[in-house]
Amino acid sequence: MRPYIEIGPSPCNESCVQVGDDYYATKAREECLRFIQLIRNTLGPEPVGAELKVKGFPHDFGTYYEVVCYYNEDDEISTQYAFNCESGAPDTW
Repeated sequence: MRPYIEIGPSPCNESCVQVGDDYYATKAREECLRFIQLIRNTLGPEPVGAELKVKGFPHDFGTYYEVVCYYNEDDEISTQYAFNCESGAPDTW
C-alpha cells in the first residue's frame, strides 16, 4: 500500500460540500478535483513518485471524499512534495 497524506476536501478556510447533501458524491469529487488543480497551480505538478488523487473514506453517515497526495517514501522529492501539499496548499479559492 502506498503511503499518502490527507490534504482535505477543499481549501481549509472555505466551506465544503457536506456528507448528506443532495448529490454529495458527485459534488464532493468535483470539488476535490478543483482543489487538486488549485494545488497544482500553486505548488506545481506532482514530481515522479507523487500523485494527487481523490480518495473516499468510510464514515458513519456514508463515504466522504478528500484530496490525498500519494508519495514514494524512498524518494525525497516526492515525499517533500506531499508534505508541501499538506502545509502549503492554498487556504482559499
